[in-house]
Amino acid sequence: MNKIVLDGESLTFEQVIATAFGKPNAPRVVLSEKAQAQVNRSAAAVQKLLERGEIAYGITTGFGAFKDKIISPEESAQLQKNIVLSHAVGVGKPFDIPTTRAIMLIRANTLARGFSGIRLETLELLLEFLNRGVHPIIPEKGSLGASGDLAPLAHMSLPLIGEGEAEFEGEILNAEKALRKANLEPIKLAAKEGLALTNGTTVMTAVGLLETWKAKYLADIADISGCLSLEALNGTTLAFDERIHALRPHPRQILCAKNLREILQGSDFVRGFDITNVQDAYTLRCMPQVHGACRDSIAYAEWVVNIELNAVTDNPLIFCDENCEQIAVISGGNFHGEPLALAFDYLAIALSEIGNISERRIMRLTDENSNAHVLPAFLAENGGLNSGFMLVQYTAAALATENKILSHPASVDTIPSSANVEDHVSMGVTSVLKLRQITENLEQILALELFCAAQGIDFRKKEIGAAKSLGNGTKKAYNLIRRRVPFIEKDVYMKNYIEAVRKLVAKKEI
Repeated sequence: MNKIVLDGESLTFEQVIATAFGKPNAPRVVLSEKAQAQVNRSAAAVQKLLERGEIAYGITTGFGAFKDKIISPEESAQLQKNIVLSHAVGVGKPFDIPTTRAIMLIRANTLARGFSGIRLETLELLLEFLNRGVHPIIPEKGSLGASGDLAPLAHMSLPLIGEGEAEFEGEILNAEKALRKANLEPIKLAAKEGLALTNGTTVMTAVGLLETWKAKYLADIADISGCLSLEALNGTTLAFDERIHALRPHPRQILCAKNLREILQGSDFVRGFDITNVQDAYTLRCMPQVHGACRDSIAYAEWVVNIELNAVTDNPLIFCDENCEQIAVISGGNFHGEPLALAFDYLAIALSEIGNISERRIMRLTDENSNAHVLPAFLAENGGLNSGFMLVQYTAAALATENKILSHPASVDTIPSSANVEDHVSMGVTSVLKLRQITENLEQILALELFCAAQGIDFRKKEIGAAKSLGNGTKKAYNLIRRRVPFIEKDVYMKNYIEAVRKLVAKKEI
């Protein structure tokens, strides 16, 4: 992927990921000829409105509660600079570089549709920022999710006019210095441009896309960690029989059961039918039902994001014919982040559930009474003198509990703003910031389960013989872990081992 051609209609998940994480070899981003024409036509329409002296929100009026304040055409450029300056009031730590790059790309794609009134030169400067690696410093907090992500997008826009700060070649610089080092010149905004840059759902879309992408592979890892735990606990695969799941045909439940069967195929560490032990605990037996339902929420979030990637979400929108004779400036509410906020709250709940069931499997691995003495207490040799993995379960429990608290939906909250003109908001960025913390915690929980399960497998090997084979999938995962983490024979400092497994998860090597 050497080049991405933006037309406002066909941006994909994969292109956003390549742009976000591709430095220093990220694809170059350019506008299609169609997009250039669309942008020029929309900008021309704005100029015609000014020439005609027509009243249009955000072009010849103030913003929000100032919507009835008329602005003269001579002051229209200053109005646009003022919105960027006055709205850049975000707080908190800045977004990381991949997130910032995703924000810039998605914003540019929205503007490329040609309904926002931005000039081609302004949009192309934003793309040059992206291509040359000039990254605005954007604080995480300050968006209500309607009218879009105003505060963070204002921070994104500041360096375009030579204000604020930007990262360039590893340094955080004032915008003027960053632009000079990148051989770029700041721009003077024209009518409608400040509003076009700052109004929309771009930030929540960007963060939500990155977390949905991460959630997809964490769900895959949950299947692997669950299977390794099942083998360590002498579980059975009977509950994954395809005939069971065909009778309750949720597609991702069926897919998950198939995945579990394939991961465990050929395993000598699972039991067949046993008259004394006919079924496992829910955390093992119900993996298809739980993991599958959680995958439904991931699929829903992906569906919503794919729509939003190629949506126009600022306000007002400008509609005109080919020659800009018939122009309509229509105020609406596409900036409202409710579709995204609801989807990301749903995803947060689902990922918390994956963490919950994983933590309960860790409990079974470490509690000899729960696992019917298949494994020693706390996976420790000479227990008592050694505490073994006792506190590993504590850490997993702490993370799972934090996720439960973070799963309270942001989308059910609202607080009025702009003198009660903007009287219902989505809190969409709050929903994705919570989601981001949940995915980070889940990554740790799954790493802890893999760490414990590998220890349990070594105890099972002593019982049934080292020559016995793990499943086709779990064998690879176990060997990968053991190349970095040894069997823990006695109490040692385990933090570095846990981090080694977490990196296997984070880098998708598992």
